[in-house]
Amino acid sequence: MINKIKENINQHKEDILRISHRIHDYAELGFEEHQSSALICEYLEELGYKVQRGVEELKTAFIARKGNENSNIKIAILAEYDALPGIGHGCGHNIIAAVATGVASGFEHVLSDDLENAELLIIGTPAEESGGGKIELLNRGVFDEVDYVMMVHPSAVNMVGRGGTALVELNVEFKGKRAHSSAPEEGINALKALIHTFNGIDAIQSELPLGININGVIKNGGEASNIIPEVASAEFIIRGLTLKDLKKAKQKIIQVLKASEMLSGAKVSYDFELPYAERYPNPIMAEKFKKIMEDEGHVVLYPEKNVKLGSSDIGNISLYKPSIHPYIKIGDHLKGHTLDFMEKSRSETADEMILTAAKALGTLTYEIFINEDFRKEIKDAFMKQVPDYTGFEF
Repeated sequence: MINKIKENINQHKEDILRISHRIHDYAELGFEEHQSSALICEYLEELGYKVQRGVEELKTAFIARKGNENSNIKIAILAEYDALPGIGHGCGHNIIAAVATGVASGFEHVLSDDLENAELLIIGTPAEESGGGKIELLNRGVFDEVDYVMMVHPSAVNMVGRGGTALVELNVEFKGKRAHSSAPEEGINALKALIHTFNGIDAIQSELPLGININGVIKNGGEASNIIPEVASAEFIIRGLTLKDLKKAKQKIIQVLKASEMLSGAKVSYDFELPYAERYPNPIMAEKFKKIMEDEGHVVLYPEKNVKLGSSDIGNISLYKPSIHPYIKIGDHLKGHTLDFMEKSRSETADEMILTAAKALGTLTYEIFINEDFRKEIKDAFMKQVPDYTGFEF
């Protein structure tokens, strides 16, 4: 049956790669991926999947299903397809989307013919780069029925077991009172309030949990040097080892904001966006993916220790469902979010790895569907690995 899945992927090779190339050309930003989402949905409908286009107000999200909707074994393969401003697909999300559709093509007839108690879902998750589409879908209950979640991500190496840090964006604005700079006492300087905030955050660094990293930029600092700024705003990225650490940092930062308000007289408003959680790749699923890839002649590494990690909204899903996010090699010495990465995301090597990864993920999907002991092993590992976030609120 695994050979049948691989043969199906080979037969649909041109369509799978066409999807990758077109999404690469579209280069649509988060929550604006209308052409990319529609392209994938049309293809999945051609394969016989039941497709729901749009999930509430998330117009570019989708859920595609094939198999037994009453099954108690449901596996979701995730597609991403948002690009970066100014760079395009410098993170290779066109590849992620193509691999997901490749897995879908692999199961074109397998589910209806050979797997009676199984359902495969292809879930389109917009705005990974900024906006947290997966978090929005998780909060809306999309993953409640799902048992296992998988996707891949392009990289400079084949790798399993790599986690990720927690992250939250903070937007801050102070409103004061405009005045001529010759009479500053007649105004309220919003920029000074913002500068107090930067200084205050620096001052509390030693009191924050280990691993907290805060970086901020001023978005609006005023209009001219001879005018006391009435409005000033900044954007911060706060990274930490866990969501729980971020929450502690958040409480300290709010104290800084209130202190800056008192010092300056300017009124503060702030917004912590949806937090990205740390990531817990399921070790059993990851090891199986590694073995499948190695059986095909690929070298698959483990992450080095004490290396700085990025963040992704699949981390939030990994808190509640056994999940993997392995990396596949599309070029040497690549750095994400660069023009070089963007170019490599539409290369012959990338095309080859799309098909390879689709077959590997398809094989793993089939193994989970048919092997009850394997499923138990996955869930046991999940329960041991992932901390309890029941009732947690950021």
